Amino acid sequence: MNRNGSKKKARTVRVWSYDEAKKAVPYISAIMRSVREDALEAQSHKRTHQRLSDKPGRADRTTLVAQTDELWHANEAQGRFDDDLAELHALDVFCIDPVAGEAVIPFVHAKKLAWYVFDLFDDEDHLRQWRYHDDPLDTRRPIADALTEPTLTA
Repeated sequence: MNRNGSKKKARTVRVWSYDEAKKAVPYISAIMRSVREDALEAQSHKRTHQRLSDKPGRADRTTLVAQTDELWHANEAQGRFDDDLAELHALDVFCIDPVAGEAVIPFVHAKKLAWYVFDLFDDEDHLRQWRYHDDPLDTRRPIADALTEPTLTA
């Protein structure tokens, strides 16, 4: 149940193979660049708006126009950011840090949910690490470990 007492709907998440994820890297990279740019732009306009609002004294007409303009630009950038995230979610790719350019892509390893960690700024290979769903967010394992299915003993 969620906060208002209604039941949450279960959502099936697509799991990816490593080859599928590698083939999607150029597309995911393009979306993640947009996510990052739009997040930074919204943040910048919000900060400028706040700085203008925090000026002591009564705002003059020029300041009021600038505040309104900054707020409008912040909302526009936020809308684009939300659209970018929706595009990622449609792929079942989830942004974990827009400014750092990090996202996760679901897969199954040892019959457990796991995540390829996408890093926009890893020039060599955007999918170099992974983590289990239960791991702390900062856990990173070498991708080579995910490419071999471990032997499970009962």
